[in-house]
Amino acid sequence: MPESVEPATPVTFPPAFLWGAATSAYQIEGAVREDGRTPSIWDTFSHTPGKTAGGDHGDIAVDHYHRFRDDVALMADLGLNAYRFSVSWSRVRPTGRGPAVQVGLDFYRALVDELLEKGIKPALTLYHWDLPQELEDAGGWPVRDTAYRFAEYAQIVGEALGDRVEQWITLNEPWCSAFLGYGSGVHAPGRTDGAAALRAAHHLNLAHGLGATALRSVMPARNQVAVSLNSSVVRPLSQDPADLAAVQRIDDLANGVFHGPMLHGAYPETLLSATSSVTDWSFVQDGDLRTAHQPLDALGINYYTPTLVSVAANAPRGPRADGHGASESSPWPGSEDVAFHQTPGERTEMGWTIDPTGLHDLIMRFSREAPGVPLHITENGAAYDDKPDPDGRVHDPDRIAYLHGHLAAVRRAITDGADVRGYYLWSLLDNFEWAYGYEKRFGAVYVDYATLSRTPKSSAYWYGRAARSGVLPGVDEV
Repeated sequence: MPESVEPATPVTFPPAFLWGAATSAYQIEGAVREDGRTPSIWDTFSHTPGKTAGGDHGDIAVDHYHRFRDDVALMADLGLNAYRFSVSWSRVRPTGRGPAVQVGLDFYRALVDELLEKGIKPALTLYHWDLPQELEDAGGWPVRDTAYRFAEYAQIVGEALGDRVEQWITLNEPWCSAFLGYGSGVHAPGRTDGAAALRAAHHLNLAHGLGATALRSVMPARNQVAVSLNSSVVRPLSQDPADLAAVQRIDDLANGVFHGPMLHGAYPETLLSATSSVTDWSFVQDGDLRTAHQPLDALGINYYTPTLVSVAANAPRGPRADGHGASESSPWPGSEDVAFHQTPGERTEMGWTIDPTGLHDLIMRFSREAPGVPLHITENGAAYDDKPDPDGRVHDPDRIAYLHGHLAAVRRAITDGADVRGYYLWSLLDNFEWAYGYEKRFGAVYVDYATLSRTPKSSAYWYGRAARSGVLPGVDEV
């Protein structure tokens, strides 16, 4: 007789674990000219010829502004118990200044009420890249005043929704706002100035601190204030000392530029030295780093793929393979001597390597750098070329495998002592994927862009099963 095989131990999550999905305002809402909303930098950028794939824009997006009740019902039907969304600054405080527009706030009040009625915990992100265009016209994030306007906006939203939303996120991926928006120019507003990118990074740090303080001044003490960072897992091509030095350079620019002020109250000296040819950092004023270093009630981690670097002499010539779009200008100021390499392994439609070990490594890093701060995976997911079959079903086994691998990595980190409280799949819906337009589908729910009908993919049902049971199904259990 064949030897009996013990069944694999189920991958089980803590009972209070949050199973969520994430979106952002400009990517899903549409209704860009309704109810007093004014243009954001992404309205301007996406309507500039050549900036987005196919000239796509978010004017309608997936019309969540008018369909949010159906979308919340869909989440409830799937069994999700958390939803991370962002507020459009231009919708609640048009032009970035002046009084709030109550009809704009009413939309988010109605969304939150709908979530709470369905037993879904809202997690609100104040800034997901959609700066009001008038603030950009006044200088944008490279200008200090923008941080103060953000704090005023944070207070407005905190006053309106602090009684019913407990989880707050000041900024989403400030690295992208600073370095893709002002360094490489592949994101709005499309500027290509390394010194401006570093100024923007500092003012985003300042905005986070000012915004956190403003929120706490108007909200109940029970509410949690966090930030979501897309910190990089930077690995060397070899153990050559020059490649290890390249890792330090990129780690400082990807991570230290935000970890330093937000978590430790200081920029890394290695960052200041490496970028001294770009800027003298004179825009950092007395007290700024103390302001940025606010206590965090939680910390959001966004992860998709690791980064592999070497000294430039060890790399063939060709496009920069950093996973952040094609541009003649670099999002890595002062790092012209660093080369980026494609990491080995299977890839998603974004060209990003699938590597769950990077998520585990990142979680453990934050556990060391921010001990005692609860962690949430506020974004993780994959784009695939999803298509309905003749019966209208959308089967996406690659995404199921991706989610299984990364959720298992989260569970390993919990076993290793990390305090991870939740996971937010990116994304709930197929949507406007920034400069990629509508070409890349990250959603667990398929959207027919012609009719805007929603169809849950196999991965949505698989993920919902995990959410309901707290146990990871096998990759073939749909």
